[in-house]
Amino acid sequence: MAQGLTHLNERGEAHIVDIGDKAITRRRALAQARIVAETGTIVAIMDGGLKKGDALAVARIAGIMAAKKTSDLIPLCHPIPLTKVSVDIEADGPDAILIRATAETTGQTGVEMEALVAASTAALTLYDMAKAIDRAMTITDICLVEKSGGKSGDFSRS
Repeated sequence: MAQGLTHLNERGEAHIVDIGDKAITRRRALAQARIVAETGTIVAIMDGGLKKGDALAVARIAGIMAAKKTSDLIPLCHPIPLTKVSVDIEADGPDAILIRATAETTGQTGVEMEALVAASTAALTLYDMAKAIDRAMTITDICLVEKSGGKSGDFSRS
């Protein structure tokens, strides 16, 4: 393995990690994304005032669907049988929206990427739904908030 990176073999070539001998455990990950926008844009999104319809419902569904497609989007991710995906969206002050996505499985590899893809896709969907009124929106703070399960143990962002 080159430099301890699991997705590289001893020759430094990309490969999918063999998880066949890993223990089956309950795994959970929470990721987030934030949208920063004009106060009027945040109000329109949160109050359902966009011409395209209920942006929050569409973004939740988009995030869930994206989590299920993560291995199709990220080349070296394993397809994972997800047991739960949820996307929560709330105002974060007058000029931001916080998106938090949770992914869970009972399996041999973690669900961090599924949670990150869900949060990112929900944020992109909100951008798409509201871009007609505010093209200056910014998507920020995409990160893993916490994870549990698996050989590497738990992680929590301080």
